[in-house]
Amino acid sequence: MARRRDTTGASLSFLDVMSCGFGAVVLLYLIINHNTERDERIVNQELLASLRLLDYQILEGEKDLAVLIKQVDDTRRRIEVADRRLIADRDKQEKQSDADAEKPDDSAAKEPTVDELKFEIEVMEQDVKRLRAAEAANDGGRLLRIQGEGNRQYLTGLRIGGRHIAIAIDGSASMMDPSIVNVLRRRYQNDAAKRSAPKWARAVQTVDWLAAQLPLDSQFQLVVFNDKSTSLSTPGKYEWTAVGDGQKVRSALERLRQHVPDDGTSLENLFLELRNMKPMPDNVYLITDSLPTMGADKPRSATITGEKRLELFRDARQKMPNNIPINVIMFPMEGDPFAAGAFWNLARATGGAFLAPSKDWP
Repeated sequence: MARRRDTTGASLSFLDVMSCGFGAVVLLYLIINHNTERDERIVNQELLASLRLLDYQILEGEKDLAVLIKQVDDTRRRIEVADRRLIADRDKQEKQSDADAEKPDDSAAKEPTVDELKFEIEVMEQDVKRLRAAEAANDGGRLLRIQGEGNRQYLTGLRIGGRHIAIAIDGSASMMDPSIVNVLRRRYQNDAAKRSAPKWARAVQTVDWLAAQLPLDSQFQLVVFNDKSTSLSTPGKYEWTAVGDGQKVRSALERLRQHVPDDGTSLENLFLELRNMKPMPDNVYLITDSLPTMGADKPRSATITGEKRLELFRDARQKMPNNIPINVIMFPMEGDPFAAGAFWNLARATGGAFLAPSKDWP
């Protein structure tokens, strides 16, 4: 019988260890080789993208180069055409100069004689005298003369006329300056500084201009209003004053110069006074800068919104007398965006005019 070989435990353990070691080596090789292939693939993709970008840039550069070359060629052709045209013009000019030189000199026949010049001067002097006489005749219908008046006649859209004319000027604190900050600063100055504020001075000069345009056969009232309305023509009462009485007109203007801008603005009180005039005015000239800040009575709060001011303006319009043109001359105030539109509508609805003069007027 054949003898049977025994398999010991030691031999099986050795084979297992060898097999595991060989498998680990194979697995490590596969992992390392796979990562290498992936890195090469990533590097190749980046290089390919860079090459494509360069190809695109080269292609675009060639296109731009072609466009530039075409522009250069066009510019050169235009320069050549311009040079040929310049040369032709010079030749034409030289030929024309030679032809003029060959013509007989007849300039003496074209020049006017001394007698003709004297006659033209006499005609112009007569025209000047006639115009000055016409100007003097027109000034005869005015009560006051304003220095530099000719430069102010661009206010031709404002028709000044009527039998009973009321001039109302806003005398509130806001009339001292178009800036809210400066108004607050000026409120703490003395009365002389307030009266000399640039904006208030312009408003007073505007009244002077209006007074100089009043017809001599009319009657007027000068009213200043802030939280209340006051007549400067006849202090303490509202009576019409004849424009022909120059002394009374000058006295009213002097009282206006003594007024100190202060307090708020009540348009309602002004319209109530206009309604109570006997007879009522047939033309009103309103000089203001903003919407009212109060109604008939003083407000409880020191601040007011734009919507509330517009509401006060609408309430005041209801107190306004009917069928009276309201001509508005406005010196705008900052922080009151609704004022210009509201007063423009007021002037348009009543048949008056709306003006916002430039800063150098009057």
